[in-house]
Amino acid sequence: MKKRTWFLTLLSTVLLLTMGGILLWRTGFFQAATSLSGLQDYLTAFSPYSHLVFFLLQLASVIIAPIPSNVTALAGALLFGALSAFLLTWAAVVLGSFVVFLLARRLGQAFVDRFVSQTLSDRYLEVIHRKRDVFLAMAFLFPFFPDDILCILAGLTEISLPRFLVLVILFRPWGLLVASAVGGSVVSIPLWGMVLLGLGGLSIFLLGMKYGDRLEEALLHRFGHKK
Repeated sequence: MKKRTWFLTLLSTVLLLTMGGILLWRTGFFQAATSLSGLQDYLTAFSPYSHLVFFLLQLASVIIAPIPSNVTALAGALLFGALSAFLLTWAAVVLGSFVVFLLARRLGQAFVDRFVSQTLSDRYLEVIHRKRDVFLAMAFLFPFFPDDILCILAGLTEISLPRFLVLVILFRPWGLLVASAVGGSVVSIPLWGMVLLGLGGLSIFLLGMKYGDRLEEALLHRFGHKK
């Protein structure tokens, strides 16, 4: 009975995600997603429900669509303003991260294999197992990592759901906040500034990967806990 329930859950999940992908394709999302202006036109067409559609798109981008949330956040900020776009995107990303983590945790490798290539799984799963919190926190901070795929793979590790959600809530929003701020014209970052931010971020990531375990151990020892 348990195996049958598992199979039906997996089948239902795949069918729902497939239907969602077909719906996005039929409504022209994938064509619109090739440019910011296309995304703006796509969202505007759903007025007065553009905010709801934007939220659902951001949720879909985490679960089924190969579109970075930062890109759609930028387009949303151009339409709705930085704060609205950021809050909607953050809520959608947290919910989407929770969903894919839970599906991977409940359905296991069979679910993961349908959405993560073997190459990416081999590249990231071992380091998530080994570094876990440190790697996820650092990877969530920087836009050059496949955050959504990392959330799926994290479901295969021993990290607890509450701990995972804390990492998502604390570390995933910063790239979204920058994208929303830039899109809403709150800040304007020149090319050289983006390069410096990228180099600084990469340095922090590498330092975190090398010394993060020591820092975690020191903090746990400071507050009287053992790892």
